[in-house]
Amino acid sequence: QVQLVESGGGLVQAGGSLRLSCAASGSIFSINAMGWYRQAPGKQRELVAAITSGGSTNYADSVKGRFTISRDNAKNTVYLQMNSLKPDDTAVYYCNSDITLTTGWPYSYWGQGTQVTVSS
Repeated sequence: QVQLVESGGGLVQAGGSLRLSCAASGSIFSINAMGWYRQAPGKQRELVAAITSGGSTNYADSVKGRFTISRDNAKNTVYLQMNSLKPDDTAVYYCNSDITLTTGWPYSYWGQGTQVTVSS
């Protein structure tokens, strides 16, 4: 069993900042890629940012230069620092991790989601 627990969402004014965290726990052997997705009302879930176990990152064009993804492998935690937030960033943000369990099986896990609301 693996759990991803997210924190850090909330309400912020345009131009403000938030930092999301996602901690994985359970029968983890290793964590491969970790990422953040978001889903706004009436829209499909989209990739925001991802980071490999080696630290390589990629970002959606809409957040490049404003968001930074990072991870602490010792804590099995991924972060998303969001700066210069815009109302269009309003969405539920989900953490995703590709995890190899102690049994040797790989699975992709999702967090429960955290609401980010940016007011104009």
